Amino acid sequence: MGCYFIWFWTHGGQTLAMQTWKIRVVTLDGSKLDKRKAITRYLLAVTGILFFGIGVFWTLIDRDHQYLHDRLAGTLIVKVE
Repeated sequence: MGCYFIWFWTHGGQTLAMQTWKIRVVTLDGSKLDKRKAITRYLLAVTGILFFGIGVFWTLIDRDHQYLHDRLAGTLIVKVE
């Protein structure tokens, strides 16, 4: 499962579902993710979900409404026009 996410994030920034929702994951400076950032984001996301979903609920208190794994990995989800 990790290979799926990491491959899509490093090759265009979008999984198939993200294409449907018209969102993309990028680094803080707007460039595409390298393999290291994608792996970091994936591992942090899985960890946050396993800890009672804290990584998802984080968006409720984050000033920019970012997921915890995005905040820690230095990534952003942006809208694709």
